[in-house]
Amino acid sequence: MNPFDKLLRQLNLTPAGLLGLAILAVLPVVPPFNQEYLIRWLIAAAFIAAGAIAFDFTAGFINIVNFGFYAILGLGGYTSAILAVSLGVTPWIGVFCGAVTAGLLGLLTGMLTLRLRGIFAAVMAWFVGLALMGLATKMVWLTRGPLGLRTPRLLETASNVPYYYLILGLMLVTYLICSRVVSSRIGIAFKAIGQNMDAARTSGINPTYYRILNFTLSCTLAGLLGGFYAHYYGILTPDIMHTAKTVEVLAVAYIGGRGSLWGGAAIAFPFILAMELVRSGLSNLPGLNLIIYGLLLIFVMIYYPGGFAKFFDVHIRHPKNRALNYFLNGASLRT
Repeated sequence: MNPFDKLLRQLNLTPAGLLGLAILAVLPVVPPFNQEYLIRWLIAAAFIAAGAIAFDFTAGFINIVNFGFYAILGLGGYTSAILAVSLGVTPWIGVFCGAVTAGLLGLLTGMLTLRLRGIFAAVMAWFVGLALMGLATKMVWLTRGPLGLRTPRLLETASNVPYYYLILGLMLVTYLICSRVVSSRIGIAFKAIGQNMDAARTSGINPTYYRILNFTLSCTLAGLLGGFYAHYYGILTPDIMHTAKTVEVLAVAYIGGRGSLWGGAAIAFPFILAMELVRSGLSNLPGLNLIIYGLLLIFVMIYYPGGFAKFFDVHIRHPKNRALNYFLNGASLRT
């Protein structure tokens, strides 16, 4: 195997995926995407893409829908923001402190809830998210509640371009971490638990241990993204923890394809850009984007439960042309 293919295998990417990343990297210098408001939309899309990967890591592999995902993300943001505002900790360190805090809460939540089955674990995660949102709203002395907590930004620049490359890097890191874990023996345990927990237990797998491990890692990545959010937008309100935010990332992950990791990231960019166009063009109809999310989710669940990733696997991934097959699948599936 040549060095290029070895690099792709290490990154868990195909030539098509690498080309997609290259296109995303040059977008901010290509008209019309070089306009600041469009770069802000691209940042929002990359942020949702990274969130969809971390969300799908849990929902797609151990069948736990974390309805408190954005609340835990918000906890990471508030932790980093409070450290910066109250203690003068640099945001570059605070972001990682927020990730650790979110991971610890994920560990505790998992230990308390992931012994449960079915919807009970998802509901408990949702209740934890509601409690976090309530605390952020009521603890005005610490979070300033609905007034908003102003935070220092990561970079001293008025341009959005550096932030775009930063969140694009975080998206790639999130994908690499999740995909490497999924490709390991731990990932095999995740898939076994997601397909049939009783059969996995019979095979010697401890479902509770692996579910907690998965949930904790997903929450840690959410906290890392929350730190970026806090120090990019420069202000935090409890609204970041609202369940509607989780629904947004859930919709992208499910439409992209559960259990694929890459599907939600691929869908996020055209999808979020389209939603931003809807928001800006139809600002007199607030909440329309959530209706569109719901309709698309219904359509996908009824007609194509595997989402975009399944459609890609069935209709596109295996062309007869050898060069195109290599482009879409890389050397590992080369025929």
